[in-house]
Order: sequence, then C-alpha cells, then structure tokens
Amino acid sequence: MTKKDALFYGIAAAFAVAVTATILQIFLRTPTAQDTAGGLAQKIFYFHVAVAEAIYVTGGVCFLASSIYLVRPSESANAWARAGSDCAALFGTLVLCSGPFWAKKAWGTYWVWDPQLTTLLLSVLIYWAICLLRAFAGEGAAERRFAAALGVMGTVNLPIIYFSVQKWGGNHPTVIRGGGGGMDKSMWTAFIMGQIALTVLLPPLLMWLRSRLALLQAQFDHTWQEALTRGIIDEADGYDEDDALPAAHRVR
Repeated sequence: MTKKDALFYGIAAAFAVAVTATILQIFLRTPTAQDTAGGLAQKIFYFHVAVAEAIYVTGGVCFLASSIYLVRPSESANAWARAGSDCAALFGTLVLCSGPFWAKKAWGTYWVWDPQLTTLLLSVLIYWAICLLRAFAGEGAAERRFAAALGVMGTVNLPIIYFSVQKWGGNHPTVIRGGGGGMDKSMWTAFIMGQIALTVLLPPLLMWLRSRLALLQAQFDHTWQEALTRGIIDEADGYDEDDALPAAHRVR
C-alpha cells in the first residue's frame, strides 16, 4: 500500500466515523425546532448547509484545475477539473433536492424563485452541462478546453450565490452570515460536526476517486491508441457493450 492509498483510507475511515457521529448527534441530542422553523424537517439544515458549502470546495478545485489546464494542458489538470465539476454537480443536486423538503415545512412551498436558489440552479446547470459535454462530446483537445472554460465560468457564479441574500433579499435565512438571529447554542455542535463530515472530509474523497478514474481512463485510451498505431490490434476491434472491455485482441 502506497502512502497516498494509506492517506485515502485514513480520510475514508475518518469520514465514516464523523458522519455516524453527526447523525447520532443530530437525531438523538439536538432538540427539534419549533413548527414555524420546520419542526423535525429543520434537521435537514445540518446536512443541507454542509453539502451546500461542499459546492464551493469542489467548484474551487474545478476552477483552479480548469485554469491550469487552459494555461498548460495536462492529464492531471484535466482529471481534477473533471472531478471538481462532477462533484460540484452532485453536491448542487443534493442541495436542490434536500432544500425543498425543509422549505415546504418552513415556507409552505417547495420552491420559490429566491435569488439564492435561482443563482444556485444556474451554477448546477452549468456543472451538469460540463458533465454532459465530457460524456458525449469526446475527449478531444477542443472539447477539453471548452469544458475547462465552462468550469471557470461556473465557479465565477459561486460568490454571487453566497452574497445574493444580502444584496437582493429573498426567503433564505442568514443565520450563519448574520442578520438572521443566529443559531442557538444547542445547534452548534451538530452544525460543526456536519461541516467536518460533509464539507471537509467527503469532497476530497469523492474528487480523489473521480480524478483517479479519469487518469486511469486516459492511460487506457493512450495504451489502446498506441496498440492501434503499432498494429498490435485491428482498427475494427472495439469495446464490448456489456462489460466495456476490448472485444477482441487480434495479435499480428
């Protein structure tokens, strides 16, 4: 086992412990909110906010890796840019799915065109556009550069999401950023534990896995093309649709 693998498994173990402890803290030790705040549904808050902040972590990685790729293209930069955009799309979708359950109890409706919700939806759509572009447009140099440019553009919108409540108002509470009355002391332990599990530990794990998968795919594609060039396999040889492995290896 390499040092990188040991570090990965260490973070994975820490995440497993942290998320278990967080769930127990939220549902067994943290009091249920009043009905006007959503009652039991308010407990989504501890997951919802942590996952929302994970978008900034993964989006930041996408921005840095995409910027590096645009200046100096490399497989590593492309892999981390892809990992960042994929994970940002995942976390953004989780936020958009979890928020309405709390909103229905607290606001009486699943969705309103709140400035923060609208700007978040825009960013999530951009990240999903990057995912679809990479999945269906191929891995050519032009496609990669366009995906990297979209990654930069999607991340530029993230600060707008954060400050939209202060600038344009809306229904979203501002208990963390001030102006919303703050949180009760009984909520802070669960809130911080959720931040550690879902904002600090989970995003690096997912991005690490996704980037390694992208690098392995790139190495496999390079080996396949080199084998074609050297005539080790035929051009007609393809991939089996069921297991995605080479269907034939006609050694000359």
